[in-house]
This record gives sequence, C-alpha cells and structure tokens, in this order.
Amino acid sequence: MVRVPVKVVAVLVVLPVRVVWDLVAACARGLGRHVLAPLGNGLGRGLVRLWRYVLKPLVLVVFYWPWVGMWRYLVAPVGSAVYRYLLRPLGMGAAWVVLVVGRYVLAPLGAGLGWVVRDLVAPPLAWVYRRVLTPLGHGVRWLVRGACLLVFVWPWVGLWRYVLAPVGRGVAWVVVHGVVPPLVFLVREVLAPAWHLAGRITRALGRGLRWLWRGCVARPLAWVHRRVATPVGHALREVWRRGHLAYLPRRGAGGAGRGAAGAVREPRGGTGEVTGAYSG
Repeated sequence: MVRVPVKVVAVLVVLPVRVVWDLVAACARGLGRHVLAPLGNGLGRGLVRLWRYVLKPLVLVVFYWPWVGMWRYLVAPVGSAVYRYLLRPLGMGAAWVVLVVGRYVLAPLGAGLGWVVRDLVAPPLAWVYRRVLTPLGHGVRWLVRGACLLVFVWPWVGLWRYVLAPVGRGVAWVVVHGVVPPLVFLVREVLAPAWHLAGRITRALGRGLRWLWRGCVARPLAWVHRRVATPVGHALREVWRRGHLAYLPRRGAGGAGRGAAGAVREPRGGTGEVTGAYSG
C-alpha cells in the first residue's frame, strides 16, 4: 500500500527530468546530424584543400626546398671536403699520438700504480674493513632497525590492529547492513520503475505530437499541394504554353508580310530607273 503513492510521487518528480533529458538528447542528435556533421565535413574538406593547394606548396617553398638545396649544393660538399682534407688527417695524427703515449707512458705508469695499490694499500684497508668497519656497521644497523621499529612501525601497527581495524569493520557493517539495502531498495523499487514509466510517458507524448503534426500540418499541406497547387500550376503552365504557341504564328506572319511588301517596292524602283533612262 505504501509503494503506490511513493511510485506516483517518484513519477511526478522524475517525469520532468526524463522529458528534459529526451528533448536534450533529440536536440543533440539533430544538431549532430544536420549541423555539426556537415560543418565538420566541410571544414575537413576545406582544411584538406587548404593544406594541399596552399600550405603544402608554401611549406615546401619556404622550409624544404631552400634547406635541401643548401644541404645538397653547399653543406654536403663543404663538409665532405673538410672531413677528407682536414679532420681525417688530424684524427689519424691524434690517434697515433694517443697510441704512443698510452703504450710508452701511461701503461708503465698504470702498472706501477697498480703494484703500489695491490701490495701496499689494499691489505691494510682490507684488514680495517674486516675487523673494524664491518662489526661497527652491523651494530649501527641493529640500532637503527630497532629505533625505526620502535618509532615508526609498532605504534602504527598497534593503532591499526586495535583501533582502526575494529572501527573500520564496524563502519563497513553499518554501511553494508544499514545504508546499502535502503539505497538498493530505493533505486530498484522506486527510481528505476519511475524512470521507465517516465520514458513510456515521454514516448507516448512524442507519438501524440507526431500524430498531431502529421494530422494537422503535414496531411493538409500534402492535400493542398496535391489538390490545389498542382492543378493550378498545370493550368498556368498550359495557359503559358498556348499563349506562347499563339504568339509564334503571329510573329511569323508579320515577318512574311514585311518581306512581301519589300518585294513589291523593289520592282517599282526598278521601273523608275528604266523610265529615266529612256527619257534621257
């Protein structure tokens, strides 16, 4: 008995939200289909053509061909000549000097230093490391480990084990058994049916609006176009065609009459000339 009023109130609350949501979704689909998609296609084709016919030749002229020509006809020949006639001989000379110095100076010096370190320095250092530094390091490590456990590990372990863990388990139990079931019940039994019912109402409203548009606007306009505009257009076209056909014979008859009058006038002029010749 309680669910029905709750569902009614939920439908009354959710219905405007669902109507606004469906309107926004429909507007977004129409905008994307009829505005954004053609605009994006036009911008894409414009950008492609701009790059192909303007930017790419400009980039080639400004940033590619000059540097390619400079590299091919200036830098590469000069660099090859410098490497062949300057750097390579200098490198070979420097390598020979380093080889001689390493073989006759550094190698004997390194061998002497190695003997000194191996036989005079290493044994005392090894004894000090083994007998003094190693026990001292173990003692310091034990002290530091104990201090770290005492300061940074055991208090936090005790806090977690005896305070935070029990409190967290209690909060989790309260959330799982006291908060989640009402929310699940509210969503499952109230909001979801109200949302689906609001969707059915909005779909029915959309079908009604479509029926009204089709019955009150589209069909009358189609009837007017089929029964009034089309016959009127055909009648006007027929009148224009008949008037045009009636005008063409008149125009042809007028041209023929003017030609006959000219032909009549020409013999008269010729007879006058002949009469003048005889009288002269």
